[in-house]
Amino acid sequence: MAPTVRSRPSLPVVIAIALPLLLAVAVAAISITARVRGVGEPTPAPPQTGPLAVVPVDAPDATGPDCTKLLAALPAGLSSGDGTLPTRQQAEPAQPGVHAWAAAPQPVVLRCGLPRPSELNPASALLEINGVQWLQLSDDAPNPEVVTYVAVDRPIYVVVTEPVDSGSGPLQQLSDVIRAELPAVPVRVR
Repeated sequence: MAPTVRSRPSLPVVIAIALPLLLAVAVAAISITARVRGVGEPTPAPPQTGPLAVVPVDAPDATGPDCTKLLAALPAGLSSGDGTLPTRQQAEPAQPGVHAWAAAPQPVVLRCGLPRPSELNPASALLEINGVQWLQLSDDAPNPEVVTYVAVDRPIYVVVTEPVDSGSGPLQQLSDVIRAELPAVPVRVR
């Protein structure tokens, strides 16, 4: 039997096979490096810090002594996962009973002295955060940017709206202030 002779591929054939493989490896390496470094990911917009236009709402107790006391005790900055959220001034005409902090994509807004929420009933699930009972209001939007809570166990109703990804820091800090400034009362479900 005659020995089998293997022929080696020619240099152009080796180059034609190796170049696409090298290109694929290079593209994968660049992609992995960019992803690890965060290149190409959208940068979140910074919070707006200019005056905030606040829509007027029914707030019968906003100018009462409980709201006045609470608003005076609110911190200038709120702790959040991204650091400290600074106070955001209201645009004129300023609404009574309102305090806001700059956050993205929406500010944290506290409203004091609103009427009892219609969603509050004997079957309502309440959250207790640092000694304050909160009712979370649902948002029917498909991808809501904010979440709203109502403190329901104080002599006045306090509503806090915050970005969904702001973490628990703002609500915990506000609960501490509400607990210190306003006495607890039984929840009025009707």
